[in-house]
Amino acid sequence: MAPGSKSKPAGDRSEPVHTEDGNSSSSASRSNLAFMSKTLLAPFAHKKADSTRILSDLAPVIMTPRMMNAAATVTSRSRGSINGILNGSSRMDFATLGRAPMRLTLGSRRVTSRDLQIVEAREELLSAEVPEPDGIASDVSLLRGFNATIPSSDRNRTRRRQVRNVDTRNVGLRQGLLASCMPDDGEQREEIQNATSEDGATVVGPGKKKGKRRPRESLSTTKLLGKDELSRQAQEIIRDKENLHVRQSLITSEIAEVDSKIVALSEIRHRLEHDLLKTQEDELELDDELEGVRERLEFEEISSKQQKATSVRTPQIAPSRRRKGPVFLPSEHDELPPAVAFMTLEGHISPITALDFSEPYGVLVSSSQDDTQPRVWDLMTGSEISRLRGHRGVVKCIQVEDNLCLTGSDDGSARLWNLGAVEDDWERASLSDVPEEDGDQDGELVEKPNGIQCSSSSQASTDSDGPCLRRLEGHSKAVTALYFEDDCLVTGASDKTLRQWDLTTGQCVLTMDILWAISHSSIGAAGASSPAPLFPGLVAAGANFAVPTPPCADGSWEMYQDFVGAVQFWGYALVSGSGDGAVRMWDMRTGQAHRTLAGHTGPVTCLQFDEIHIASGSLDKSIRIWDVRTGSTFETIKYDHGVTCLQFDSRKVIAATGENGIKIYNRTTMQHSTLTTNGHTRPVQRLRYMDRYLVSGGRDATVKVWTL
Repeated sequence: MAPGSKSKPAGDRSEPVHTEDGNSSSSASRSNLAFMSKTLLAPFAHKKADSTRILSDLAPVIMTPRMMNAAATVTSRSRGSINGILNGSSRMDFATLGRAPMRLTLGSRRVTSRDLQIVEAREELLSAEVPEPDGIASDVSLLRGFNATIPSSDRNRTRRRQVRNVDTRNVGLRQGLLASCMPDDGEQREEIQNATSEDGATVVGPGKKKGKRRPRESLSTTKLLGKDELSRQAQEIIRDKENLHVRQSLITSEIAEVDSKIVALSEIRHRLEHDLLKTQEDELELDDELEGVRERLEFEEISSKQQKATSVRTPQIAPSRRRKGPVFLPSEHDELPPAVAFMTLEGHISPITALDFSEPYGVLVSSSQDDTQPRVWDLMTGSEISRLRGHRGVVKCIQVEDNLCLTGSDDGSARLWNLGAVEDDWERASLSDVPEEDGDQDGELVEKPNGIQCSSSSQASTDSDGPCLRRLEGHSKAVTALYFEDDCLVTGASDKTLRQWDLTTGQCVLTMDILWAISHSSIGAAGASSPAPLFPGLVAAGANFAVPTPPCADGSWEMYQDFVGAVQFWGYALVSGSGDGAVRMWDMRTGQAHRTLAGHTGPVTCLQFDEIHIASGSLDKSIRIWDVRTGSTFETIKYDHGVTCLQFDSRKVIAATGENGIKIYNRTTMQHSTLTTNGHTRPVQRLRYMDRYLVSGGRDATVKVWTL
């Protein structure tokens, strides 16, 4: 029994000893694991209050309180889950931790070696100097900016007010509220009714005896704050003022940033508006191109029909002054820079008075003041082909359509020329240019179109072999303006008349008297009668018309003597501009002026019109665009000098305005530009353009060819 009894306690003792050894070994390993885990996770073991304080100090503007609380909660929860995993829920020893040290996670976020490096270098990052910004906020550090945005000043102000509050009895500001909510107590009601006035007198309610006056006690003497509290408040106030200064700097910088953004947005809006206008210009260009293609299609259809019918007469395309479609240009033209004069034609010795060309790189005809023979040029080579011989005066106006050319001269005549025959005439004239005398008449010599003189009896006829097809005579003074289309020609002269001609027969079929139209002027714009002419004495007397031109840019001027500055017709509608400053609209079926457009204060020197608008230029330094439907001015363009020539389309107006450069007005963007590169050295007098091809003539006796 004894041994058994002894062995049992021994066995009982041996089991606890074995258990204690196992527990001690497991606790030792667990303590080692906990120590290693605590060592590795020490940077993440900051408390919730610490993380909230750090976030509050460093990023109060970036993170809202709700975001900070959520971040702190996630951090604490994730740390607790990690501790729970390490302490017992799952078996993890040091070997496992060493094999996979990068698989630690904070909640759903994976901890990487980059995070550990940042955490380990936290002190160095906090102690590093932060670069200061430039500009308005250069005197504000990042930490001061964060501190200034924290609403600590409001809390300090509230605390100071609470400290300064004085416990007093009921005052007048609360009397109404206390009277409505306090119990009906006699003593309290007496206190409510008796209030202290500003001068210290006591107001006693009715039915009460006047009490003894008590001196008023100041509220500031009822409470003492102490030196420490006052010093603290002074420091808080100074700090709050500094924070307000920082806030002011930040707000000022934000205002400047908003201003810069507004400027940037304004620039973006300007670019977008420019792009929108560009698309509108492209749309107008496409409309013109479509109309030109349709005209070309109609022309080719008529040509094919007439060729099938073996018709002798060739079809005629629309006049170039009304042609809107694209022209045929060589491929080299696209390689030329825009707005540059790439060709100069020299040969004239006096200012250019008139010019016109058939098509780009086609045939050009130009005339000058001291030359009675217009020159014919080949625009492909820039060389002179021939001269049109026949006029006895200076040629004032020229119109070229395909191979036909019409010229008007100071000799009172107009001539129709065949440009296809000028080369043969030039060769024939170069062989012999000697005047011959015809003995059949009385010795009177008359110059023939080819330069050879003949008798006066041959004036009505023309040389069938020469380039002059027809000579039209009837005006008593210089022909200064003309326009023809198909077989109809209208001329205007200094004799103050307009004449309509039939080019087939060479006969004048209608004469329109401007003097009669002036004396019977009709209403111009609605409700406004046209003013009296500028020069009533000269016009009424039929004297020679002559007015001085405004000085050009180089100071030069001359006497302007062309009473009829320009004419153009469309169907039966004829428009003329005259020296009295009026633009008149005529009916070619009756020869009557049915409307006068008054507005110019100087002689009208040029005009052009389409179905809707009339553009007129004058020596009064302006271009007026009229609405044909209403007779009113649609737009007025002002210049510094007199306008001598213009041409317009749906997108732009190009004008010669007494300067060396050529003025271009964009009707879409309403912007002005000037062509000057390699241009004229004296003011431009005449111009003519088709599509992207322009020709100009100036007072420097040269003709320039431009790209547009």
